[in-house]
Amino acid sequence: MQLRSPSFENNSKIPSKYTCDGENISPPLNISEVPPSTKSLVLIMDDPDAMKPAGKVWDHWIVFNIPPETEEVPEGTEPKGIQGTTSFESTGYGGPCPPDAEHGYIFKLYALDSELELSEGARKSDVEAAMESHIIKEVKLTGRYERK
Repeated sequence: MQLRSPSFENNSKIPSKYTCDGENISPPLNISEVPPSTKSLVLIMDDPDAMKPAGKVWDHWIVFNIPPETEEVPEGTEPKGIQGTTSFESTGYGGPCPPDAEHGYIFKLYALDSELELSEGARKSDVEAAMESHIIKEVKLTGRYERK
């Protein structure tokens, strides 16, 4: 399974268009090589650098029960699926906006052998707990961003 963006390479800078310094819209994503047994996909974008040294992670985007045939998420759109509540206390994409230094933003895509029985607005901890024994495959795409 692969997760890529035509807007940035893995471990490279996320263009400011997709951050709080720009249009704050989601970057385009391409999904390929999804395992045939996949029943749903989960997309989580978070920032593990946000709350260091407290050990907390800032959640920027949570979408679950994405159809497994999804091949792309166009720029500025949400994938079909159910939105979870982010650390911004809202659903939908919230772009990078690091207050201090360069942060890494990890887009994680999970292929699951089932759909999750969760409601819109579920928290990341609920999504992770529900999918725990259902993960077939996981891939990551990391972007970096620092405000100037």
